[in-house]
Amino acid sequence: MTDETQIACSLEGRELEERLNEIAALGTESLLGHELEGERHRLRFRADGETQRRLEALVAAEAECCPFLDLVLVDGGEELILTVSAPATWAPNRPA
Repeated sequence: MTDETQIACSLEGRELEERLNEIAALGTESLLGHELEGERHRLRFRADGETQRRLEALVAAEAECCPFLDLVLVDGGEELILTVSAPATWAPNRPA
């Protein structure tokens, strides 16, 4: 038997909608830019206390519902940097 992490979000319905709304709001209010580095997304956010609090809460919540994602939040001084990585087998919205 293998011990593989399920590659799927456990949120559904209203919980999923609320999470997506929070992610969208964070992006609209605080996202400065983003880069794609191979399979890794690097998102740069405005560095302020409220944004950091919300990002920390988001990272903790996503670790619960999407344990296959690797989310790392770093305080870069002038920016908060969130790096998101996923297994190569996970490819949402990409043609097969």
